[in-house]
Amino acid sequence: MKTIRFPALVALTFVAVSALLVGCAEETSVASLVYVNWEEGVAYTHLASTVLEDEMGYEVTLTAADVGPAYASVAAGDQDAFMESWLPTLHENYMEEFGDQLVDLGVIYEGTQSGLVVPQYMIDDGVTTISDLTDPDIVERLEGRITGIDAGAGIMITTGEEVIPAYGLDEAGYTLVPSSGPAMMASLDDATSQENYIVVTGWRPHSMFGFYDLAFLEQDQEEIWGTGNIHIIGRENLRDERPELAQFLSNMRMTNDEISDLMVFIRESDVDTLDAAREWKDNNEDVWSDWIPAD
Repeated sequence: MKTIRFPALVALTFVAVSALLVGCAEETSVASLVYVNWEEGVAYTHLASTVLEDEMGYEVTLTAADVGPAYASVAAGDQDAFMESWLPTLHENYMEEFGDQLVDLGVIYEGTQSGLVVPQYMIDDGVTTISDLTDPDIVERLEGRITGIDAGAGIMITTGEEVIPAYGLDEAGYTLVPSSGPAMMASLDDATSQENYIVVTGWRPHSMFGFYDLAFLEQDQEEIWGTGNIHIIGRENLRDERPELAQFLSNMRMTNDEISDLMVFIRESDVDTLDAAREWKDNNEDVWSDWIPAD
């Protein structure tokens, strides 16, 4: 009897232990990160992916989404973390809606700024405030267009629901035109190359300020946009289920100079975003080495 049962017991024990080990490996070696198609978030999310993959052995899935679906997917547990939450400014309404199902993993970037952005030559022409946009000559030169990004973005909601009515831009004949981050940059490139007038929804950090001579229009009446920080937001139980990943995301920090250098490097690279981020990683270990949790 013993000679029959012992191997069976060993086999069952081996299977059970193997299953447990596989489960633990899956728990600690995969990450699902969602981001919006904004240049700064694209840059540091891909950088984070290369660190997780190359230095920590993770299998990483990256998903691009609009802001609302990004929050909803993390709140539902379909994604581990949303990589670019602007608080307490642009995304406060999303946190009010989904906050009970989310956990704030910390700040990756301090000192954000949002607003309406114009080329410096418009500033030199005397267009320095948001109120200046209501001048009929300026409306005509801008063709009544404010060039935006994806419709669900916080800056688009704030611009459309608060800034435009507060400053009478709707009555002056303006339309907020949604597009995307890359499309907005293409519009900027086209306008500035001919010194045409253009106003866009803009924010810092962004590489637009490295490529073009731009300035924020002054909020000369009601101050609607304030400064804030960029947070990484995780699903509610992330710290319990994937503590190493949660700690890694909590450890992420980048300065304005670091993230600007990364964005410009990726934009000017001839390879795809992930490969460019990996190349930048290999040359900037001092930026990310502290992100990896201590054993």
